[in-house]
Amino acid sequence: NKELYECLKQQLQPEMQEHLVLSCSYSSKVWLVGDGVTDEEQMKAQKGSHFVPYSQFPPNKARNDCVYHCTPALLVPESFENLHVCENWLPRRVMSAWRAAGIVHALEKWDGHECGGRVTGVQKAWSAALARGFRPYDDHHHPGITHDGRGGL
Repeated sequence: NKELYECLKQQLQPEMQEHLVLSCSYSSKVWLVGDGVTDEEQMKAQKGSHFVPYSQFPPNKARNDCVYHCTPALLVPESFENLHVCENWLPRRVMSAWRAAGIVHALEKWDGHECGGRVTGVQKAWSAALARGFRPYDDHHHPGITHDGRGGL
């Protein structure tokens, strides 16, 4: 979708924009996918392709011979208490980036709202999240964390 591509491209720093390419074929080994990616589209990917979601929900895993990354997410700080719920597509003590951003905004007492196409302080929010103890999460780099809460870093 050309319109979505242009929107995503505008979210990147100018020096990084050239690295985002709208593919007209299915030969890419890394796919950035949203909620709308279909099983049929996934079946056209090369064996070993990586599906990286930029949406809130992960894509349906239509292939066993490809790599599926989790949705953008963060490990919550160890100091967080009374965290008794989890998002059912993420392990315990892992939170979607959107939810973590809301918590960081509240902790920092920021009064601006960033949502949809109005994202203005990515670096500021990222730095604040790290300072508050949030850490990047990728299920391929944190295999000890499980959906049932066992394991850990």
